[in-house]
Amino acid sequence: MTEKRERLYGRRPVEEAERGRRRVHRIWRAPETPPAELQQLCGSPDHQGVVAEVDPYPYADPAELLAEPGSLLLALDQIHDPQNLGAICRSAEVAGAAGVVIPERRSAAVSAAVCKASAGAVEHLRVARVRNLADWLRDAKQAGFWTWAADPDAPAPAWEVDLRGSLVLVLGGEEKGVRRRVAGACDGSLSLPQRGRIGSLNVSAAAAALIFEAIRQRD
Repeated sequence: MTEKRERLYGRRPVEEAERGRRRVHRIWRAPETPPAELQQLCGSPDHQGVVAEVDPYPYADPAELLAEPGSLLLALDQIHDPQNLGAICRSAEVAGAAGVVIPERRSAAVSAAVCKASAGAVEHLRVARVRNLADWLRDAKQAGFWTWAADPDAPAPAWEVDLRGSLVLVLGGEEKGVRRRVAGACDGSLSLPQRGRIGSLNVSAAAAALIFEAIRQRD
């Protein structure tokens, strides 16, 4: 039985799909294809004049991500907003992270909207899905990874924590943060000090700051 194909939209996502891992079967472009038809094909007005039909997203094996000592990984606990997931994946790919892990349930999947928000970065970044994130974090610790959960109330700022070597940065959902059970599976927590008046930092912005602090320490 043939797998159901997906449709991507936007100039960068389609360009990166052509350079990436999955097969591109067909591309529709303006002006040969009218804008209204392009919108109907992809279900979004943000197509930028191009839509592509591609194979389903090739999720990575979560166990394989743990087989590379010294790598930087991200684990995302119930990130529901496709824009946030895409932005995090874009930062992770640009920084050279080895991969991102997301739960199979109660989380945004890698969709066309996520690909658009990532500017096509998901076509090159390994994204894995796991049934139970806390269990996978315990496997990561057994594989020699240090696991740190982002928590705005944690006493240790990120730059006082050793983020070199085999590392998993854990970030939580937009409203509740890292769940207690997931945080309990981590080695500890770290924070980004907040000195402004609003209550929190967007999770994609927090992820970018933590990723590049880890890269700074490694360099």
